Amino acid sequence: MAFFLEALFGGLMAGMLYALIALGFVLIFKASGVFNFAQGAMVLFAALAMARLSEWIPGWTGLTGKLAVNLLAFAGAFALMIGVAWAIERFVLAKLVNQEPIALLMATLGIAYFLDGFGQTLFGSDIYKIDVGMPKDPIFLLETVFEGGVLISQEDLIAAGIAAALVIALALFFQVTATGRALRAVADDHQAAQSIGIPLERIWVIVWSVAGFVALVAGIVWGSKLGVQFSLSLVALKALPVVILGGLTSVPGAIVGGLLIGVGEKLSEIYLGPYLGGGIEIWFAYVLALLFLLVRPQGLFGEKIIDRV
Repeated sequence: MAFFLEALFGGLMAGMLYALIALGFVLIFKASGVFNFAQGAMVLFAALAMARLSEWIPGWTGLTGKLAVNLLAFAGAFALMIGVAWAIERFVLAKLVNQEPIALLMATLGIAYFLDGFGQTLFGSDIYKIDVGMPKDPIFLLETVFEGGVLISQEDLIAAGIAAALVIALALFFQVTATGRALRAVADDHQAAQSIGIPLERIWVIVWSVAGFVALVAGIVWGSKLGVQFSLSLVALKALPVVILGGLTSVPGAIVGGLLIGVGEKLSEIYLGPYLGGGIEIWFAYVLALLFLLVRPQGLFGEKIIDRV
């Protein structure tokens, strides 16, 4: 039972990290109605900015304290992501208002390739480190219940807590605030939203800025675990099945989808891997997403679209 709980907790915490990246996809889709293939590039770009600024700031300012340096690097990286959001709205989205969704989809692919190349030009292409003080040593829980206790990664536990807090804050933002309701209105119909006075330019800058903030948090967490390297953008591919399971328009769905995939791939690798030859973690999420597309294409919490003719 202790081993099963270790695998279960590990899957849950990995699932929260997948959900954190999936939030970026959900945010953009809720505001523009298009799937943002640039989210992985945004995670990488934000992580590169955080890693490099934390290296450069001590030389620029003379600061040596880790907390002060990381706070300044975080603020600088977030300001850069807001600048990216403004540039995307001004030079891309503003030109595509009321265009077909496929045009917006192709635009996000172009943004992804641009951010990958621009990030390498601006920050370099080496592997960089992000050190925000997250503990690396594991801890043992329930030692009085199970012999030896249950081994839990402190880093994963803190990262899962950060992801959960961010998810809750964003869910409240969309449901309670006037800006959140405006975002949902824009996603439903651009022209109708414009006709009642909702400014698309401001809404898109806000939502891409929020998505940039989410990408920055995800980049810090994953960069702290894996190091900041260009393969980091591929981690976002694991978020694609998450949003398919949870629903493209559902923030809570991103959590549930992430948890299902995190737990499912971990347990299947441990208990089915010996019989199927291993490697289940690589394809489990995509097979599960395919099955969902066959039986419930809108996902667990997505909105079912019915067209009447």
